[in-house]
Amino acid sequence: MDPIILIAILLALCAGGAAGILIYRQARIKRLGEAEDLARRIVEEARKEAQAQKKELLLQGQDDLFNQKKEMENEFREREREIKQRERKLDEMGGRLEEKLEKAAARELDLLESEKVLSRKERQLAENEEFLQARINEEEERLSEISGLTPEEARKRLFSEIEARTRHESARMIRQIEVEARETADRKARDILCNVIQRYAGDYVNEQTVTAVALPSEDMKGRIIGREGRNIRALEAATGVDLIIDDTPETVVLSAYSPIRRQVAKMALERLIQDGRIHPARIEDVVRKCEQELETLVRQVGEQATFDAGVHGISPEIVRLLGQLRYRTSFTQNVLQHSLEVSALCGMLAAELGMDIKKARRAGLLHDIGKAVDHEVEGPHAVIGADLARKYGEHQDVVHAIAAHHEDVAPNCALDVLVQAADSISGARPGARKELLENYVKRLEDLEGIAMSFEGVMKAYAIQAGREIRVMVNSENVDDDATYMLCKDIAEKIEKNLTYPGQIRVTVIRERRAVGFAK
Repeated sequence: MDPIILIAILLALCAGGAAGILIYRQARIKRLGEAEDLARRIVEEARKEAQAQKKELLLQGQDDLFNQKKEMENEFREREREIKQRERKLDEMGGRLEEKLEKAAARELDLLESEKVLSRKERQLAENEEFLQARINEEEERLSEISGLTPEEARKRLFSEIEARTRHESARMIRQIEVEARETADRKARDILCNVIQRYAGDYVNEQTVTAVALPSEDMKGRIIGREGRNIRALEAATGVDLIIDDTPETVVLSAYSPIRRQVAKMALERLIQDGRIHPARIEDVVRKCEQELETLVRQVGEQATFDAGVHGISPEIVRLLGQLRYRTSFTQNVLQHSLEVSALCGMLAAELGMDIKKARRAGLLHDIGKAVDHEVEGPHAVIGADLARKYGEHQDVVHAIAAHHEDVAPNCALDVLVQAADSISGARPGARKELLENYVKRLEDLEGIAMSFEGVMKAYAIQAGREIRVMVNSENVDDDATYMLCKDIAEKIEKNLTYPGQIRVTVIRERRAVGFAK
């Protein structure tokens, strides 16, 4: 290449580079100028915005200060008002205190004056007492001289007269108080008992110590006796029951004190008669099966009794003993039926009195449970029954009610008295119980003897089968007030010395007769 051309090219390149550098510098200077202008504008706008915010903050601060000042002024005025109210109250209290102080001062003066008056009266009373004592001593000396009695003798006579008069007055007051109490208490108790008795009407059946078994024919008697009496001896030995075969047509009588043994003998004899095979081995087998069936029946009867009474959760052993009560009698009254009656009556009485009905029915059902084993265990049936109930987990209240229903243990709660009342109601119903003629006559004689043992009694008559005793007194020796006291004493002695169902009414009669003759 030509050097001149090369140099020209180099010169052109140098000139282009210098021109590019110059253009770049001019563009840079222009951008710097624009950036400075932009920065100045931003700073100016920021300064203006800051001044605006400063003014706004100053205005807001002034508003806050104004509001705080206003609130403080309101609070100050409120406190000032409260202080003024308290000052007024203090002024009023001060005025009242001044009035009270004035009154207290006046009362103190009155008390001082009253104390002076009382002191004068005390001195006068002491002087009068000394004067009266002197006069009394003089009068006692004069009375002793006139009556010929010493002061001690006169005092004793006076006290005896006052005591006699006081006894009459106290008897009259006691009679009036008891009459008023009895009018309310007896009326309420009578309403409750009548309501309960009317609500319960149970059947009863009197059982005896013998059971009759009907025979299909007279020939069956010979088969029951057996050759040389071996069949009847085997039956009596297996059951513990006496078989009475007499001239009564087509009837055999079973006699035993235990109703359970009589029931086993009856079931076995009926089954043997129906089967026709009667011999000692067969008798023993049938008696054994009948005992097992009766045991099952006893449990079913006990369960049915708890169901009828509405009592649940009883021990199985107690249930079995309840079933045995079906074959136990007391004064010819079936004990299981009696227990169900007492349970029902206890429940109704508890409902009337607002007591626990379930507990009352439970105590009534189990109150005679001891009679199921009293022939095996020594002691009163109430105590035996309480021990059984305690042994098989009954509640302590129920246990105590069982023990106390004949007062072998002293009653200590309303449930005990409730069971006693229901037991008396069930046993005292007409026809529910019977007693031997000898015991009945002996009780009437004892009743009349107790009444005749009191001074002033002329005659005594037991009437209404021993439910009432009427006492005739001598009107010359016994006055109206003493009649009332005599009635209470006779009733207390009867309660202490006699045992009887229900209650006995004591009526004391005093009459005064005047007899004249017209001629």
